[in-house]
Amino acid sequence: MRSYYISRNYKSLFNAAGKAKTDCEWILKDMGFKNLGFKQSSIPNSAIGTIKNFFGISIALLRLPFKSTLCTQYPLNKFRNYVMFMAKLKGCKIITIVHDVRFLKGRTGNVDKDLKKIKGSDVIIVHNEAMKKWFLEQNINIPVVVLGIFDYILQKGLPTQNNENKGTKPYEIVYAGGFGEGKNSYIYDLDTLEKNDFKMKLYGIGFDYEKLKASKETSVLSYQGAFPSDVVAYHIEGSFGLVWDGISTEECSGQYGRYLMFNNPHKTSLYLLCGLPIIVWDKAAISTFVLENGLGIAISNLADLSDTLAGLTQEDYLAMKANVDKARTKIISGGYLKDAVNASLKQM
Repeated sequence: MRSYYISRNYKSLFNAAGKAKTDCEWILKDMGFKNLGFKQSSIPNSAIGTIKNFFGISIALLRLPFKSTLCTQYPLNKFRNYVMFMAKLKGCKIITIVHDVRFLKGRTGNVDKDLKKIKGSDVIIVHNEAMKKWFLEQNINIPVVVLGIFDYILQKGLPTQNNENKGTKPYEIVYAGGFGEGKNSYIYDLDTLEKNDFKMKLYGIGFDYEKLKASKETSVLSYQGAFPSDVVAYHIEGSFGLVWDGISTEECSGQYGRYLMFNNPHKTSLYLLCGLPIIVWDKAAISTFVLENGLGIAISNLADLSDTLAGLTQEDYLAMKANVDKARTKIISGGYLKDAVNASLKQM
C-alpha cells in the first residue's frame, strides 16, 4: 500500500516538540513515505506559518490517493479534524504518532476532546507502556503500538565530545530545557540540598541568575547557554543527563512533574545521543526503558543523588556508557520509530 505524510511549518528551532516532529518526517521519508505537502519550513511568524500550513495541507489532501496510508502526527493544531475527515473520505488508513496528550499534560479537563481527535486513526503509536495502558483504560479499541523512546536525528553525525568520558568524580550533570515557571523551578533549590557533591551544567532559554540561592562562585549551577535543537548536542558536555521536571527536588510534582508518569521527555534522547547515561525520577514512565536497558539510574528524591553517585564505581559507569553507545546508534538512525511504524503497518 502506498504510504504518505504531510510536512508543515514548525515555528522554533529551539523547541524540542518541533524537533521531535521534524525528525519523524525525516524518518518517514527515509522509510519511503512520500510528502504530499509543501517542503518542511521553520517560519517563526505564527500568522504566515498558519497560512502556509493551510495551503500546504489542502494541496496535500487533494493529492492524497484513495485507499492509501497516511501517517499523521498529533497534536496538529487547527487542522487535525480537516486532515482526518478528508483522509477518511478517501478511504485511507491512518497511523497517528502521538507526541502529547493535552489532558495528561494538564492543558484541558476534557479527555474526550483529545480522544476524539486520535481514535479516528487505524493505529496509534504512543510513547511507552504507561501511556498505552492509559489509552486502553479509555476504551480505545484500535491497535496501540509502543515507541520506546523518541529518535533524535542529526545530519552531522554522532557527537564525539563525550566519547572519552570515564566518569571522573565529581560528576557533571547536564540539564537541557527551557527554564520557565513550573517547568523546572526546582533547579534553583539544588544549592540548598544538604549534600550536593556534583556540578550542574544547564542548557536552555530563560535561566535567571537572580534566582540563585548561593553566590555565583559557590553555586553548583553553571549556565552554558542556549542552542538550537539541531546543534545543542554538539555543545553538551558532562557525565550524566538529568530527567526531572516540576517544582520540587523531593519528587517530580506539579503539572510537568506529573506528566513524566506518562510521557517520554525528548531530552532523554538528546542525552543518550550525547553519550550520557541518564538520571531519572523512579516514577517516570521513561525510567522503565532506562533501567531495563542499563542506561542509567533512577532515584526518588534529589536529596539522595549525592549518595547514589558516590556508590557508583568506575566499572558501573563504563558499563552504562557501553549500553548508551548501543542505544545512541539506533536513536540517530531513526530505528525506534521505524520499528514502531513497521509494526503499525502490519496491524492494518
